[in-house]
Amino acid sequence: MAGVTIVAATEADRSAWNELHAGFAAFYGVHQTDEMRDRVWGWIRDGALECRLALDGSGRPIGLTHFREYIRPLLAARGGFLDDLFVAPEARGSGAAPALIRAVADIGRERGWSVIRWITRDNNYRARGLYDQLATRTDWLTYDIAL
Repeated sequence: MAGVTIVAATEADRSAWNELHAGFAAFYGVHQTDEMRDRVWGWIRDGALECRLALDGSGRPIGLTHFREYIRPLLAARGGFLDDLFVAPEARGSGAAPALIRAVADIGRERGWSVIRWITRDNNYRARGLYDQLATRTDWLTYDIAL
């Protein structure tokens, strides 16, 4: 992780964030419009969603994570949900991904969250290799109802 710095995204980062977020969408094969990115950036600006960027040694953004607090009624606790994690292809292996995850975990500890949770695709083997080192894989299944 040498040379990787984690910072909160600011207005000055919007262009780099756009590029990283578009890369994230492309990785998952999701068509995304400027309007969609504007909406997500609005959530970041109004605090509904938080964003941290990983910067390389020259200060260039090479990765991002989006996360938010959620409530856990069964445990009467709060947790953090890591919605998105993306590192530019040319920066993979730089330590940016574990640095981003650890930064969110540190934030969660500071805020008293009981857990940081996220999902990934079953076939995302490279990421899963990292996640298996940093977290415990659960036995919960995810279901969606398309609306």
